[in-house]
Parts: sequence; structure tokens; C-alpha cells
Amino acid sequence: MAAVPVAAQPVARGIVATDDGDAPARRRSTTVLGRAGVLCALVGVTVVVPVTQGVADGEIVMGAATTSAAADANLPSTVAALTALPLTDLPPTPLMSTDSSSRLRALADVSRDAERSALPGCDGSVRAAGENGLLATKDLCTLWDGRTQMRADAAVALAELNEAHVARFGTDLCLSSGYRTLAQQKAVKAQKGGLAATPGKSNHGWGLAMDFCSIQTSGARWTWMNDNGPTFGWEQPSWAVRGGSGPYEPWHWEYTKGVKADGEYYG
Repeated sequence: MAAVPVAAQPVARGIVATDDGDAPARRRSTTVLGRAGVLCALVGVTVVVPVTQGVADGEIVMGAATTSAAADANLPSTVAALTALPLTDLPPTPLMSTDSSSRLRALADVSRDAERSALPGCDGSVRAAGENGLLATKDLCTLWDGRTQMRADAAVALAELNEAHVARFGTDLCLSSGYRTLAQQKAVKAQKGGLAATPGKSNHGWGLAMDFCSIQTSGARWTWMNDNGPTFGWEQPSWAVRGGSGPYEPWHWEYTKGVKADGEYYG
């Protein structure tokens, strides 16, 4: 049998070289598969461990969206939770029932009324004793300008009207003349003649009439006065309106309830 020629040996070495060239491809395939396996393992740990831990703790039951009965038993009821909260943590008013909101507003209103008055220090339920133009100073109330005085009930009603005026216009009602002593009535009569009432017959002498500044007798303020004054018991007497039985005095207003009960009523 003839010997294998020496020239055939490189062919065999070439076959070996070809087999060695496939090794890097196999290594890359193995590396990719290895990395994929690691990733799958991590995903499995991330998902399975919390779920199995939850099952072990009794918090989650696979196939159902319910918590454990033991945990529910330890939770407070809705009523207990709400009543345990401080007032500032309660739901906002719109989320509360209408009845509850109404009761809270009523309580707040009563609290505010108890804390403040439209005219602090003036008791509107007290009537001043005495005669026209001869009322005791202690029985009168001083208004917001610090000088004008009136009988208490008229003063409180006017102060409430003033609050509404401030809310609308941003300023107090402008006052010209309130209570007048008998001596002051005589002085006004001497100055104004027929434009002033007979001394002792003016409701200024009872602390039940007010003369306002001219700013209140025209424009938007005048319209507002006519629309809102009667709501607080203050009106122009019929004789003082345009076309009335007396001189037209848009500045002269009276506390009607008091005048009808104790003053000089010309109606």
C-alpha cells in the first residue's frame, strides 16, 4: 500500500483549523444563553418572592383580591376613624352632609354673635328714659365717629346698616347730626326757621333721627340707602320725601320702630 504523500498533510491541518474557527461562535452562543438565564432568574426572584412572601404572611391569597380576615379585624371602623381625627383633619365642608354643614354654620354664627356686636358696649334692648331733648347721656350710645349719639336701639340698628354700607362701599356712613338736646333744638330752630321742627317735637330730641352728610343723598349711595335702609329699620319719614307734607330733606332719616312707639310720629 502506497504511503500518504507529504502534500496531503496540509489538507488535514486545514480541517483542524476550520474546526478551531467555530469555537468562538459556540462560546458567544453559550454566553448569550448564560446571560438570558441570569435575567430570567432575576425576574423570577423579583415577582415570585414577594408573592410567595405575601402568601406566607397571610396577606395575599393567590387568585383572590382580598386581604386577610385578621388584618381587617384590626382596622377601625369609618366612624371611629373620623371621630378620632382633630377638627382640621375632617373632610372639607363640601364632602360633609348638608345637615352637618348647616349645624356647623349655625354654631359659628352663634359664636360670632356672642363675641362681637355691631356697636360694642351698646345694649340695644335698653330704652332711654326722660323727655325730648333731656335724655341722660349715660342712656345714649356713641356711634363710630366718636361724637354722634343716639338712643341705644336706634344706634345698634344704624351700626348694623353701617356694616352693610362698609361692605358695599368700603367706608362708614357719613353722619351730620344725631341726638339733640333741647337747647340744641332751639339753636337749630333759630338758625333754620321753618326747616327745623319745633323744639321738643323733633325726633332728634328722642335720639331716633339722623341727618346724613350730602354724600349719602345722591348717586349710588342714595340708591343703596333707599334699598337697604328699611331692612335695618331706617327710613325717611313721609313728610321728608319729595312731594311730602313737609320740606324735602333727603338727609333726614328716622328709626321708624322707635318713633312709632315713643317718638313724634307724623305718618
